[in-house]
Amino acid sequence: MKHKYPWMAALVLAATCATVQAADQAKPDFLPPWNPPPAGLQFSVPPFDAIADLHGDVVDPQLTVFFAGNQFMVVHDLVAAFRQAHPEYRRVFVETLPPGILAKQIESGALVMGNLRLALKPDIYTAGKGAVERLQNEHGWFAATADYARNPLAILVAKGNPRHIEGLKDLGRADVRVSMPNPAWEGIAKQIEAGYRKAGGEALDHAVMVTKVQDGSTFLTTIHHRQSPLRVLQGESDAAPVWSTEAYFQQQILHHPVETVAIPAGQNAVATYTAARMKAAPHPQAAKDFLAFMQSPTAQAIYRKYGFQPPK
Repeated sequence: MKHKYPWMAALVLAATCATVQAADQAKPDFLPPWNPPPAGLQFSVPPFDAIADLHGDVVDPQLTVFFAGNQFMVVHDLVAAFRQAHPEYRRVFVETLPPGILAKQIESGALVMGNLRLALKPDIYTAGKGAVERLQNEHGWFAATADYARNPLAILVAKGNPRHIEGLKDLGRADVRVSMPNPAWEGIAKQIEAGYRKAGGEALDHAVMVTKVQDGSTFLTTIHHRQSPLRVLQGESDAAPVWSTEAYFQQQILHHPVETVAIPAGQNAVATYTAARMKAAPHPQAAKDFLAFMQSPTAQAIYRKYGFQPPK
């Protein structure tokens, strides 16, 4: 049916589009990557063409590092400092995906992200100490390892803590929407679940990880270090258990409108991160140099800047 006054319909449509556009422009831009970009032509159209967890030179790298994803915030400073200490290495490529995905990438020989296929082999792989030990027992991938940082858990909430989250037990409440790492490939999930059991027994763990998953109030992430902070920032989740450095980065470095709820030591877990030099490293000398650099005072100072604790 034709509008009696087509010009009026056009005006209404134009006004509606303008209102929607103004509303979109008024929304804060919290989208990743959150790191300073490298030099070159900048072209990124989130969420369609935006790559947050592939860093640096993908063409003929002189060093390739597969980093546990929750350390994405350290990469820019760390690589810059490594290049300064070792100017012979100019082309460095780093991935900051979940360690379980990185391990599958090593096993399969390639990563496919959208239309991009990467068949680069790592010189260095980093993950939690337990995961590295398990992979070594299963595959014997590593020639040498070194612990370089530690990290406890925390709960990330929106500024003002509108749901009044005081601890892990509150994440079992029906009115609290939780962003939770998927245990299938995120090692942090098992640490958090252990915290649930300490805070509220099997009942709390079941409530968050089964009942609330089924009713949709717990969202299982694919890549928690990106999705969980973003869901809290965009008001899609009320609380997200994360490594404390992820909350520190969002609150203290990026100054995003979030807060941190501490988890008591008796319910917490502290991860130890381990760097491993691959036996099949394509660049064996670079791998040795980077593993040594990770233990240097320079690298340790960078990790402290982002809230990480030193290794024991």
